[in-house]
Amino acid sequence: MTARIAAGIVSLGLSVGTLACMDFYEVPVDVPIQAKLDVSMFKRVLVAGFLAGGSRAIDPNTETARLLRSQLRTKSDLKVIDADVLSLVDEMDRRATADLPISAAGNEGKIKNSKDMEAYEAIFNDKEFWKKIGEEYQSPLIVTGSVLFTEVSKSGMVSTVAPTAGPDGITTYREVQQFRDQKGFALDQKFVFIDGKTGSLLHSETLHSDTYYPSTQNTPALSAYFELMDKVLPTFLTTLNTQRIRGTRILIK
Repeated sequence: MTARIAAGIVSLGLSVGTLACMDFYEVPVDVPIQAKLDVSMFKRVLVAGFLAGGSRAIDPNTETARLLRSQLRTKSDLKVIDADVLSLVDEMDRRATADLPISAAGNEGKIKNSKDMEAYEAIFNDKEFWKKIGEEYQSPLIVTGSVLFTEVSKSGMVSTVAPTAGPDGITTYREVQQFRDQKGFALDQKFVFIDGKTGSLLHSETLHSDTYYPSTQNTPALSAYFELMDKVLPTFLTTLNTQRIRGTRILIK
């Protein structure tokens, strides 16, 4: 045995002995995540309404407004204003058809994809429109944006767990790759925050999430919508309020 190897063994032994004498403690930690937007100047918040498109299986505008109001009532210090949900698509359609003959008016905007949505998003920069809305509700923080809820599909290899019965009758499980057709839903969400006093855009946040199921599984659109919104709500709330992440760390003494 060389001197170097002997020294290594002694060092390892000392390390193991030292660890054996140590105590390990699990300590709870509470880490704050600072809000992205300073809303201290506001006492009230108005979730006005959203540009909505995609699947017609649900009403993304109404559902999103209701959900955000519910979240803000329990997780924000701002007073949530109860008001009718605005249809921003209808507002933009009225502007587009204002100078057309009656026979040509009344064509509802149909937003099927992100390219269609872009044609409507100019409303977020209309200061006079939002300032007028703000005057009706004592200059609150206005929450608006767009929500595109679409049906999606894909095919490919997915991991599944397959049972295998052994000669002794004991069932074991192993991971296998299988080719599957899948269908699901995608949510492209933009949150826009506007100063109700000036009509100015303060901040915007764009998010994407999707979820897939076996093609044979019948998943209600509304159920998938809430599943996807659960993924984006923490980001929405962090924009307005300092959130706290709780967990644990191991300390050695």
